[in-house]
Amino acid sequence: MRDDRIDARKEATRLTEPVEEAGNLARKLGLDPYPVNYWIVDHDEMNELIAYGGFQRRYPHWRWGMAYDRQRKQDQFGMGKAFEIVNNDNPSHAFLQESNSLADQKAVITHVEAHADFFANNEWFGLFGDGQGDDRADLDAAAMLERHAETIKGYVEDPDIDRDEVERFIDAVLCLEDTIDQHRAFARAGERRERDAPPDLRERLDELDVSDDVRRHAFDEEWLDELAESERAKARLEDPHTDVLAFLLEHGRQYDEESGKAVEFEPWQKDVLEILRTEAYYFAGQKMTKVLNEGWAAFWESTMMSDENFAEDDEFVTYADHMARVLGSPGLNPYKLGMELWEYVENVTNRREVVDKLLRVEGITWRNFHDVIDFDEIEALLAPDPAIATIAPETLDALDPSDPRVDADTLERARAGDVDVTRYPWKVLTTVGLAERHFSLCKPQNRGFLRRIRRSELERLSRYMFDDAKYDTVADAVADVDYGVGWRRMRELRESHNDVTFIDAFLSEEFVSENDYFTYEFSQATGDFRVASDDPDDVKKKLLLQFTNFGKPTVAVYDGNFDNRNELLLGHQYNGISLDIEQAKRVLERTYDLWGRPVNLMTIVKEYDEHELEIARRRNREPTPTEVGKRIRYDGERFETHDLDPDLEERIAANDIDYDTKPDDWLA
Repeated sequence: MRDDRIDARKEATRLTEPVEEAGNLARKLGLDPYPVNYWIVDHDEMNELIAYGGFQRRYPHWRWGMAYDRQRKQDQFGMGKAFEIVNNDNPSHAFLQESNSLADQKAVITHVEAHADFFANNEWFGLFGDGQGDDRADLDAAAMLERHAETIKGYVEDPDIDRDEVERFIDAVLCLEDTIDQHRAFARAGERRERDAPPDLRERLDELDVSDDVRRHAFDEEWLDELAESERAKARLEDPHTDVLAFLLEHGRQYDEESGKAVEFEPWQKDVLEILRTEAYYFAGQKMTKVLNEGWAAFWESTMMSDENFAEDDEFVTYADHMARVLGSPGLNPYKLGMELWEYVENVTNRREVVDKLLRVEGITWRNFHDVIDFDEIEALLAPDPAIATIAPETLDALDPSDPRVDADTLERARAGDVDVTRYPWKVLTTVGLAERHFSLCKPQNRGFLRRIRRSELERLSRYMFDDAKYDTVADAVADVDYGVGWRRMRELRESHNDVTFIDAFLSEEFVSENDYFTYEFSQATGDFRVASDDPDDVKKKLLLQFTNFGKPTVAVYDGNFDNRNELLLGHQYNGISLDIEQAKRVLERTYDLWGRPVNLMTIVKEYDEHELEIARRRNREPTPTEVGKRIRYDGERFETHDLDPDLEERIAANDIDYDTKPDDWLA
C-alpha cells in the first residue's frame, strides 16, 4: 500500500469522532442536514476536485485543466489555501485535505454540516430535484455527472465524430450556460411551457359567419397572413424566452458549409446540449445562494467551534486564524457578507421579541422606551441560567430532567459517567437549552444592539400588538422571552430565500451603517474607480446588481424568426449597465454555431460626447451619457451594427430600475 494512502487512513481514523460529534451537535442546534460522507484527499486530488466543481468525474474538456492550473498556482503562491470542498448531493460528499491541522479539519467539518443542511432545505436547490428534505431522497448528482462524463467521452472517442467539433460545440454552449430560467423548476426542454398562440382573425370571421364575398373583398388571404404573422411577432416580443438553451435545443441548427444551409443538429449535438443545460440547472442553486450558503455555514461553524468550544483550548488560536483569513479575504467576500447578514437577522428577531415583551409592561410605551428602560438590567435579566451556561460534571445535579431545556436521557447517562460533558457539554441540552445558552443579545459584541432600536421601529411594533397581555414588572416580561425565536426565524428564511431576495429584504440602513458598507464606481472623468456612496439604497442597488442572474447580463430570446428571415433575435435586458461589446460579439459568434443562421443582439449602449467629457474632466465631475439602442447582427462572417427600432428598445430598457449609484457631484 502506498504511504500516502496509509496517511489518509490514519487521518480518517483521527477524524472519526469529530465527524460523528459535529453531526450530532448540528442536529442539536436545530439543523437538518443531508448525511455527509467524508473523504481524505491529498493536495493534488483537492485541486482536481475544485477544478471539477466538487466532483470526481466530469466530461472531457480543456476548461478543467485550466481551472486546475489556476487553483494549483493560487495555492503554490500563497493566494489562498483550499481547506475543503462539499457538493450538493444526498448524501453529500465532503473532501478534506489530509495536510490540514486538526483544528482546521474540525472547522471545515462543522462548516460542511451547515452546508449540507442548506442543500437539504433551501427551495432553490429543490428546483432541480423533487423538493426538499426527504422529498429529494433520489438526488444522486455524482452519478448523474458521471453518466454525463461517460456519454460525452464516448462522443469524443468516437472515430466517426471529429473531437475538435465536440470541443467547439461544448465551447459554444458554455458561453450561454447561464442563459437559463433559474427561477423555474428544472424540466426537460420538450416539457417547458409553450406560448399561447394569438388568435387568428380567420377564426373570428368564421364565428361571425362573414360571407365569402365580403371576405374576398375586405379580407384577402395575403393581408390575413401578414396580420397573423404580425400578431405572432408581437406576442413573441412581449413574452421572451428566458431559457435560451432550451430554445436552442428545440429550434437550433448548425450551418452546413457544403450545402450553404442550416441543417438539423446531429444526435450527439442535441445530447450534449441537453446534458450541459441540465448541469447548468443543477449548479444554478449554488450560484444563486453563494452569499446565503457560505454565510450560513460560517455562522454555524463559528457557533460550534467558538461558542460551543468544539475547538479545544490548544486548537482555538489556529481556528481563530483560519476564520480570520476566511472573513478577511479582500473584495466582495460572500463569507463575510453572508455571516453578517445572518447575524443581523438573528439580532433583529431577538430584539423584536424582547421589545415586544417590554412594551407590554405597565407604564412602558414606544414614546418613553429609551427613557425608562434600564438596559444594563435587561442585559442581566437576559443572561442564560447559570445551570445552562456552565455545564460540567460537578454541575449536573443542578439540572432538572423535566426541564424542556434538558435532554433527560443524556443527562441520566452523563450522571452515570457515560457521557463526556467536559468536552461535549451540549449533549445534555436540547435545542431550546442551546438557544438560551447562545442567545445573541447576550454576546459581548451585541450588547448595544437592543438600545440602538429606533423610535420608528418601536412605534411600528407597538402599532401591531393586537393582544392586550400585560406584565407587572420588567422582570416578568423578560422571563417570558422566547430564546429560540431568532434561530427559528433563520431556519424559515434559509428555506425560501436566495441572495437577491435576501439582500433586498434585509439589507437595511442600520446594517449598512453598522458594517461600513459603501459603493464604488468607475469614473469616466478620472479613468479609475472611486468611492461613490455610503447611502443604504445605493449599497443595496449595487449588491442586487452583483447577484442578479449570477452577476451576468440577462439575455432572452425575443424572436426565432426575426424580420421573417429565420434569424435569431436576442435581447439584453438592460438595467443601466452596458455590455462589453467586444465580448458580446464573441458570444454571438458562438451562438451562431448553435443557430446556423444569422443572429442578432439588442442592447443599449452609453455614448459620451468628447467635448462634454473633456469639460467633465476639468471640473472633476461625471459626464452625462446618452443611452442609445443598438442591434448587433452576425451572419457567420461579419458584424453589422444597426440603430434599434424604438419599440424594440422599449422592450429591453429598464423602467424605474437604476443601478447607477454615482453621486451628482464627485468630491475633489
